[in-house]
Amino acid sequence: MKKLYPDATAALDGLLRDGLVIAAGGFGLCGIPERLLDAVRDSGVKDLTFASNNAGIDNEGIGKLLRTRQVRKMLSSYVGENKEFERQFLAGELEVEFCPQGTLAERMRAGGAGIPGFYTKTGVGTQVAEGKETKVFDGEEYILERGIFADLSLVKAWKADETGNVVFRKTARNFNVPAATCGKVCVVEVEEIVPTGSLDPDCIHLPGVFVQRMIVGAPYDKKIEFVTTRERETA
Repeated sequence: MKKLYPDATAALDGLLRDGLVIAAGGFGLCGIPERLLDAVRDSGVKDLTFASNNAGIDNEGIGKLLRTRQVRKMLSSYVGENKEFERQFLAGELEVEFCPQGTLAERMRAGGAGIPGFYTKTGVGTQVAEGKETKVFDGEEYILERGIFADLSLVKAWKADETGNVVFRKTARNFNVPAATCGKVCVVEVEEIVPTGSLDPDCIHLPGVFVQRMIVGAPYDKKIEFVTTRERETA
C-alpha cells in the first residue's frame, strides 16, 4: 500500500469536504501539522470542526483557517493566544466546546480505542459538567465524557519509515498520538523518511497501522510563540 505522497495537497486529495471533523495534533506551535493545515486552507473547504488543544496563534496553525472563516467549531482546552479566535467567539461567530486538557487527550485516545464514553471527576461542579450525564461511584460524582471520533487526523512527526511507523521528537509528541488514532484516516507530515527496519521497534510511538498517508514537510522554520529576552549584561 502506497503511503508516501509528494506533497500535502496530493496527500489530502479525495479526503476533504465541507463539514469535516478534524483531529489535529500540536500544542501551541509545537508539533503542529502546518503543511497539512495550509493545504486544508488552500482547498477552500468550510464548516469544519477541529478537535485540537488550541488554535495555534494568529496566522499560524489553525489560526490561518480561522482568518479565512473555514472553521465552524473548535473543541479545545486552551485558546488564550489567538485574538481572532477570541473575537469570533465573543461575537458568536465561532462555536466553542471547552474541554479540560487531560480530558481532551483521553477523549481522543478513547475514540482511537473504539470507546464511546468514559466517566471522569474532572469538571464536576463546573460549567464543564453542564448538560452531561453524571454517575456516582463509591460515593464520588463523575461526569460522562464522549470519545472523539474524527473524520480525518492531521499529525506532525519527526521520523517515519516507509511503512508508516512513526517517531515523534520530545514534547512535539504532545496531542499527536491520540489525535492520530481517533480519525478514520490519518495523514502524517514528517521531517524525514527512513528505510523500513531502521527504526528501533521499542522506540516507535505510532505504529504504521494507524497511518494511511504521509508527506515529507521539511524544511521547517522554528517559530516561537513568545520571544522573551533580557538586556545584555555590561562588562
